[in-house]
Amino acid sequence: MITLSFALCGLIGFAQTDTEEVKSDYNKWSIDVGAGVTKPVRPVSSGAFTNTPSLFQADLGVRYMVNDKFGFNADFGYNNFSSDENSRDFDSRYYRVTLEGVVNAGHIVGLHKLHDRLGLLLHGGMGVSNLKGTDPVETGDDWMLNFQAGITPQIRLSNSVALFGDLSVLGHVRQDITFDGLSRGTTRGFDGMLVNASVGLNIYLGNGDVHSDWYTYDVQEKIDNLTADVEKMATDYADDDKDGVPNYIDRDNTTESGVRVDNKGRAIDLNNNSIPDDMESALDGRYASKADLANMKPGTSGMSDKGIIKKLINEGYVNVYFQFNSTKPALYSLSAINTLVTYMKDNPSATATLTGYADELGSPAYNKNLSERRAKMVHDVLVASGIDASRLSHNGNGEDASVDKNSSEARQLVRRVTFRVN
Repeated sequence: MITLSFALCGLIGFAQTDTEEVKSDYNKWSIDVGAGVTKPVRPVSSGAFTNTPSLFQADLGVRYMVNDKFGFNADFGYNNFSSDENSRDFDSRYYRVTLEGVVNAGHIVGLHKLHDRLGLLLHGGMGVSNLKGTDPVETGDDWMLNFQAGITPQIRLSNSVALFGDLSVLGHVRQDITFDGLSRGTTRGFDGMLVNASVGLNIYLGNGDVHSDWYTYDVQEKIDNLTADVEKMATDYADDDKDGVPNYIDRDNTTESGVRVDNKGRAIDLNNNSIPDDMESALDGRYASKADLANMKPGTSGMSDKGIIKKLINEGYVNVYFQFNSTKPALYSLSAINTLVTYMKDNPSATATLTGYADELGSPAYNKNLSERRAKMVHDVLVASGIDASRLSHNGNGEDASVDKNSSEARQLVRRVTFRVN
């Protein structure tokens, strides 16, 4: 018995130190009430015996679980030992108080994976017992130390109640009265032995959804959840358009590289003309601004053959290109816009038609709308650069299926706006 008690203590210590730190969102207190049969093994008087096993014994436990694997239990027990019809007459009473450690073995061995309503507790500890003999005047009371160990299978009936069965073995030190209470000896060693079997209820206390007896903490599930969180963080903190604003707060995730943005990833547009200020300044600085055009006269562009320029424009050598799903012209396409600005400035009577296209990714309806918005964006840039809106028209032709849909490089060529001048 002593060996078993030490083994239980070791198991309890292991369970306490090895338990994961988990959120305490479960109930920890319970009242465990049971009753059943008892079997006194030794010592008993000669000729005194009971039915095997015999009624009656009962116990009341007040239990507190430190975590989902380990706890403590204050156990109060009562046994009645009485003779059968073939025995010497006796009727003795036995009382005990035991402080135990409790191990949720069901969680340790993963019993909940077999069925979530099955549980298993192991308990063991020591306390004080009192045995009142049949003739207290003759034998008096006997006070002794008890050592108890047991196993408790459980079936969860609800989140508040569980049915249990318990088999416990009690050993005694310094037991001087036999269990029948008829004899008194001089025993001083670890000699007394008693077996109890009970059925009863675990009554769970608290406002949590479940008691720690049934709380499950799946390590693999936790790893999967953490992995999902890390993947989400990687997605949220990515910066697809490289504007310095992570995706999860970026209101416009298609801004062009080099365009300044606000703290929500939106291109800065102080004059609210739908053209990023950096794009406008690039046009004004590198090519023709509205003020410049007001002072220019036809024939000063340096182009000696206007027919060649018109041919290049109309045959698709001059295009404005876009990134995937974007309606903002790429900065490297500003030279194409400048070519048209220069041509329209040199030919005040000329008009231009702007036609937008999209690649084949996405639905045809969406791509039709995207191509129209691209043409409208270039139209607005030209107007902001000084070309009268009455000289411009725009439309969207939707998807351009002339290239390999599976080639990202080829798709880049068809995300464009083309010009036709008259």
